[in-house]
Amino acid sequence: MKNCVIIGGGIIGLSTAYYLRKEGHQVTIIDQSNMTSGASFVNAGYITPSHIIPLAAPGMISKGIKWMFDSSSPFYVKPRLDSDFLKWSWAFKKSATHKKMERSIPLIKEINVLSRELYQDIKKSGDFDFHFDRKGLLMCYKTDEAGEEEWEVGQRGKTLGLGVVNLSKSEVHQLEPNVNLDIKGAVYYDTDAHMTPGEYMKQLYQYLQNDGVIFHTEEKVEDLHVQNNRITTIQTNKQSLIADEVIIAAGSWSPLVTKKLGIKIPTQAGKGYRINVERSTGIQIPAILLEAKVAVTPMNGFTRFAGTMEIGGINHDINPTRVGAIAKAATAYYKGLEIHQSEIDNAACGLRPVSPDGLPYIGRTNKYKNVCIASGHAMMGWSLGPATGKLIAEVISDKKTSLELSAYHPDRKF
Repeated sequence: MKNCVIIGGGIIGLSTAYYLRKEGHQVTIIDQSNMTSGASFVNAGYITPSHIIPLAAPGMISKGIKWMFDSSSPFYVKPRLDSDFLKWSWAFKKSATHKKMERSIPLIKEINVLSRELYQDIKKSGDFDFHFDRKGLLMCYKTDEAGEEEWEVGQRGKTLGLGVVNLSKSEVHQLEPNVNLDIKGAVYYDTDAHMTPGEYMKQLYQYLQNDGVIFHTEEKVEDLHVQNNRITTIQTNKQSLIADEVIIAAGSWSPLVTKKLGIKIPTQAGKGYRINVERSTGIQIPAILLEAKVAVTPMNGFTRFAGTMEIGGINHDINPTRVGAIAKAATAYYKGLEIHQSEIDNAACGLRPVSPDGLPYIGRTNKYKNVCIASGHAMMGWSLGPATGKLIAEVISDKKTSLELSAYHPDRKF
């Protein structure tokens, strides 16, 4: 049994604690927040084997440059003279090739499928009572161009064993009879599932507390003391903690922690927004509105509209233009849908840690004997929570990992 300290209490940190406890280890979690908000609470709640294309895909650079001049665009990069941002941008550019995308596709699919199965196992365990539906995902399109582009992805998904069909507007209506979708059609993936993130986070937190996990919330890591290539002590603003193993799972703040160790993991914070509509919308199946890049999720008691990827540093400023773009897209695709101004005003945001190549960092760093990193999941953080947690627990327990981890290595070169 090892004494493990996890820095970060989002979905990745809590999932890691869950599987470490299953292996019999002692676990302490440190988080600088009160663990009631952030990306793990405001995301779309998707478990997405369908999302096989990494963000760093061919053509994304040119799209990003075009979208930089539109403050309401789905993907916005705020240019700034920051060395970490410039290095990340260069690594992103080098990663956005057909060869690297093709290498990433089966890796992304494989880890997503593993994570979906683990979520299902957690649900079946009887220890929780959370919302989990496997209704698939509709990729709705208004234009032939967007439909053809998504169908190419869908056909690639079929070669990997995913269930994918291209539906006409009338066929979509059969699946979604209670809404009036203004679309040409949709590519439907039956592989995907969805949840209500805040509900699950609260239940998992309570479960871990009852299982003996120690939480230190609203506590910031200030220093990490090292001896013989091992972290011996974690110094926070309130106390010193001794650890056999340290897991850095601090999301967009992970690079700030790893810098204290002289480790650079290229990561940028990608801000996303959500609007909750706590009224009946008639929406039953999760959808992505392709041209607008807006995610729609029927959650437990409300419908969530989420979207945008805004690379602009670590901040929680709400950009009303970008929130308004989500609301506008929702009402443009779902005819008759109303989103009230009060719901728009109540929008929240979260920061997702984005790696340059679209793959997360999972595993031990070579620079220290007792440090694991679990970060960089971008828009798939919720989807990949259990898989990441199980893989890290297997590494720390010296077990054969469920997946080969070399592609996710924290020290990989770009």
